[in-house]
Amino acid sequence: MKELKVRLTFIEPILGTCPSNGDVYRDFIASKAPDATTIEDEVAAIGADAVADRGMTVFPRLDDGTPFLYDYQIKGFFKDTCGGLRKVKGSESEKIKAYKKEIDKLIFPFPRCIPILFDGEIGECQRPLRAQTAQGERVSLAISEEIPAGATIEFSITLLNDGNEKAVREWLDYGKFSGIGQWRNSGRGRFTWEET
Repeated sequence: MKELKVRLTFIEPILGTCPSNGDVYRDFIASKAPDATTIEDEVAAIGADAVADRGMTVFPRLDDGTPFLYDYQIKGFFKDTCGGLRKVKGSESEKIKAYKKEIDKLIFPFPRCIPILFDGEIGECQRPLRAQTAQGERVSLAISEEIPAGATIEFSITLLNDGNEKAVREWLDYGKFSGIGQWRNSGRGRFTWEET
Protein backbone atom coordinates (compact mmCIF):
# COMPACT_ATOMS: atom_id res chain seq x y z
CA MET A 1 0.00 0.00 0.00
CA LYS A 2 1.24 3.50 -0.86
CA GLU A 3 0.00 6.99 -0.06
CA LEU A 4 0.61 10.08 -2.19
CA LYS A 5 -0.03 13.55 -0.77
CA VAL A 6 -0.70 16.07 -3.52
CA ARG A 7 -1.59 19.71 -4.12
CA LEU A 8 -3.43 20.70 -7.30
CA THR A 9 -3.22 24.32 -8.47
CA PHE A 10 -5.90 25.26 -10.97
CA ILE A 11 -4.51 27.10 -14.00
CA GLU A 12 -8.01 27.77 -15.32
CA PRO A 13 -11.22 28.60 -13.42
CA ILE A 14 -13.13 25.61 -12.08
CA LEU A 15 -16.92 25.31 -12.36
CA GLY A 16 -19.40 23.93 -9.84
CA THR A 17 -21.13 20.66 -10.68
CA CYS A 18 -23.96 20.24 -8.15
CA PRO A 19 -27.46 21.33 -9.14
CA SER A 20 -28.63 24.18 -6.95
CA ASN A 21 -32.18 22.81 -6.87
CA GLY A 22 -32.19 20.52 -3.83
CA ASP A 23 -35.08 18.36 -5.10
CA VAL A 24 -33.31 17.55 -8.39
CA TYR A 25 -30.14 16.74 -6.50
CA ARG A 26 -31.98 14.71 -3.83
CA ASP A 27 -33.72 12.56 -6.47
CA PHE A 28 -30.47 11.92 -8.32
CA ILE A 29 -28.50 11.06 -5.18
CA ALA A 30 -31.37 8.88 -3.94
CA SER A 31 -31.08 6.81 -7.10
CA LYS A 32 -27.34 6.24 -6.45
CA ALA A 33 -26.89 6.33 -2.66
CA PRO A 34 -27.02 3.21 -0.50
CA ASP A 35 -28.54 4.93 2.56
CA ALA A 36 -30.62 7.93 3.60
CA THR A 37 -27.81 9.46 5.67
CA THR A 38 -25.65 9.98 2.59
CA ILE A 39 -28.52 11.63 0.71
CA GLU A 40 -29.20 14.23 3.38
CA ASP A 41 -25.50 14.99 3.97
CA GLU A 42 -24.87 15.67 0.29
CA VAL A 43 -28.06 17.71 -0.20
CA ALA A 44 -27.24 19.80 2.88
CA ALA A 45 -23.72 20.49 1.61
CA ILE A 46 -24.91 22.30 -1.52
CA GLY A 47 -26.90 24.88 0.44
CA ALA A 48 -29.81 24.57 -1.95
CA ASP A 49 -32.03 27.10 -0.15
CA ALA A 50 -29.65 29.95 -0.92
CA VAL A 51 -29.63 29.50 -4.69
CA ALA A 52 -32.57 27.23 -5.56
CA ASP A 53 -34.26 29.78 -7.82
CA ARG A 54 -31.21 30.42 -9.96
CA GLY A 55 -31.03 27.07 -11.80
CA MET A 56 -27.24 27.02 -11.72
CA THR A 57 -24.68 24.41 -10.77
CA VAL A 58 -22.85 25.20 -7.55
CA PHE A 59 -20.10 23.97 -5.26
CA PRO A 60 -21.06 22.06 -2.12
CA ARG A 61 -20.03 23.95 1.03
CA LEU A 62 -18.47 22.99 4.36
CA ASP A 63 -20.18 24.27 7.52
CA ASP A 64 -18.02 27.42 7.42
CA GLY A 65 -19.04 28.15 3.80
CA THR A 66 -15.82 26.92 2.16
CA PRO A 67 -16.51 25.28 -1.23
CA PHE A 68 -15.18 21.77 -1.73
CA LEU A 69 -14.88 18.84 -4.13
CA TYR A 70 -16.03 15.37 -3.15
CA ASP A 71 -13.51 12.51 -3.26
CA TYR A 72 -15.58 10.79 -5.96
CA GLN A 73 -15.00 13.76 -8.28
CA ILE A 74 -11.28 12.96 -8.14
CA LYS A 75 -12.06 9.30 -8.92
CA GLY A 76 -14.26 10.47 -11.80
CA PHE A 77 -11.37 12.52 -13.16
CA PHE A 78 -9.11 9.46 -12.89
CA LYS A 79 -11.60 7.27 -14.78
CA ASP A 80 -12.19 9.84 -17.52
CA THR A 81 -8.46 10.43 -17.94
CA CYS A 82 -7.51 6.75 -17.90
CA GLY A 83 -10.22 6.02 -20.48
CA GLY A 84 -8.69 8.58 -22.83
CA LEU A 85 -5.04 7.72 -22.20
CA ARG A 86 -5.67 4.01 -22.83
CA LYS A 87 -5.50 4.92 -26.52
CA VAL A 88 -1.96 6.28 -26.15
CA LYS A 89 0.59 3.61 -27.04
CA GLY A 90 3.11 2.98 -24.28
CA SER A 91 1.11 4.81 -21.59
CA GLU A 92 0.63 3.37 -18.12
CA SER A 93 -3.13 3.63 -18.66
CA GLU A 94 -2.95 1.36 -21.70
CA LYS A 95 -1.75 -1.47 -19.41
CA ILE A 96 -4.81 -1.38 -17.10
CA LYS A 97 -7.47 -3.80 -18.35
CA ALA A 98 -10.63 -3.20 -16.27
CA TYR A 99 -9.62 0.36 -15.39
CA LYS A 100 -12.94 1.54 -13.88
CA LYS A 101 -13.03 -1.40 -11.47
CA GLU A 102 -9.33 -0.92 -10.68
CA ILE A 103 -9.90 2.75 -9.78
CA ASP A 104 -13.10 2.04 -7.81
CA LYS A 105 -11.61 -0.76 -5.72
CA LEU A 106 -7.90 0.07 -5.36
CA ILE A 107 -7.44 3.89 -5.50
CA PHE A 108 -8.88 6.11 -2.75
CA PRO A 109 -8.64 9.91 -2.50
CA PHE A 110 -9.00 11.35 1.06
CA PRO A 111 -10.64 13.21 2.71
CA ARG A 112 -14.26 12.81 1.58
CA CYS A 113 -14.66 16.62 1.31
CA ILE A 114 -11.63 18.38 -0.22
CA PRO A 115 -11.69 22.16 0.50
CA ILE A 116 -10.96 24.54 -2.39
CA LEU A 117 -8.70 27.36 -1.19
CA PHE A 118 -8.59 30.60 -3.18
CA ASP A 119 -8.44 34.39 -3.01
CA GLY A 120 -11.25 36.50 -4.41
CA GLU A 121 -14.90 35.88 -4.95
CA ILE A 122 -16.87 33.04 -6.49
CA GLY A 123 -18.14 34.26 -9.85
CA GLU A 124 -20.51 32.90 -12.49
CA CYS A 125 -19.92 31.38 -15.90
CA GLN A 126 -22.73 31.44 -18.47
CA ARG A 127 -22.38 29.48 -21.69
CA PRO A 128 -24.59 28.08 -24.45
CA LEU A 129 -25.16 24.32 -24.66
CA ARG A 130 -25.87 22.95 -28.11
CA ALA A 131 -27.50 19.59 -28.74
CA GLN A 132 -28.48 17.83 -31.95
CA THR A 133 -31.91 16.26 -31.41
CA ALA A 134 -34.49 14.52 -33.58
CA GLN A 135 -36.30 17.88 -33.77
CA GLY A 136 -33.13 19.68 -34.91
CA GLU A 137 -30.44 21.65 -33.14
CA ARG A 138 -31.37 22.97 -29.70
CA VAL A 139 -29.54 25.64 -27.75
CA SER A 140 -29.94 26.33 -24.04
CA LEU A 141 -28.05 28.41 -21.52
CA ALA A 142 -26.04 26.88 -18.68
CA ILE A 143 -24.81 28.81 -15.65
CA SER A 144 -22.36 27.65 -13.00
CA GLU A 145 -20.51 29.03 -10.03
CA GLU A 146 -16.88 29.68 -10.99
CA ILE A 147 -13.81 29.71 -8.74
CA PRO A 148 -10.89 31.64 -10.28
CA ALA A 149 -7.60 30.21 -11.53
CA GLY A 150 -4.97 29.98 -8.80
CA ALA A 151 -7.25 28.02 -6.44
CA THR A 152 -5.69 24.98 -4.78
CA ILE A 153 -6.80 21.71 -3.22
CA GLU A 154 -4.74 19.30 -1.11
CA PHE A 155 -5.55 15.65 -0.54
CA SER A 156 -4.00 12.22 -0.28
CA ILE A 157 -4.40 9.22 -2.55
CA THR A 158 -4.16 5.74 -1.02
CA LEU A 159 -3.08 3.08 -3.52
CA LEU A 160 -3.80 -0.47 -2.42
CA ASN A 161 -1.71 -1.72 -5.36
CA ASP A 162 1.72 -0.02 -5.53
CA GLY A 163 1.76 -0.86 -9.24
CA ASN A 164 -0.81 1.89 -9.87
CA GLU A 165 1.46 4.73 -8.77
CA LYS A 166 2.88 5.47 -12.24
CA ALA A 167 -0.63 5.52 -13.70
CA VAL A 168 -1.92 7.93 -11.03
CA ARG A 169 1.04 10.25 -11.69
CA GLU A 170 0.27 10.04 -15.41
CA TRP A 171 -3.37 11.00 -14.76
CA LEU A 172 -2.36 13.94 -12.58
CA ASP A 173 0.06 15.12 -15.30
CA TYR A 174 -2.86 15.00 -17.76
CA GLY A 175 -4.69 17.60 -15.64
CA LYS A 176 -2.91 20.36 -17.58
CA PHE A 177 -4.85 19.23 -20.69
CA SER A 178 -8.26 18.29 -19.28
CA GLY A 179 -9.44 19.29 -15.83
CA ILE A 180 -12.04 18.68 -13.15
CA GLY A 181 -15.58 20.05 -13.02
CA GLN A 182 -18.01 21.17 -15.69
CA TRP A 183 -17.03 22.26 -19.19
CA ARG A 184 -13.70 20.42 -19.03
CA ASN A 185 -13.54 20.18 -22.82
CA SER A 186 -13.19 24.00 -22.97
CA GLY A 187 -10.21 23.87 -20.63
CA ARG A 188 -12.03 24.78 -17.40
CA GLY A 189 -10.67 23.10 -14.29
CA ARG A 190 -7.22 22.39 -15.76
CA PHE A 191 -4.45 22.14 -13.17
CA THR A 192 -0.83 21.44 -12.38
CA TRP A 193 0.16 19.29 -9.42
CA GLU A 194 2.97 18.66 -6.98
CA GLU A 195 3.67 16.10 -4.33
CA THR A 196 3.63 17.58 -0.81
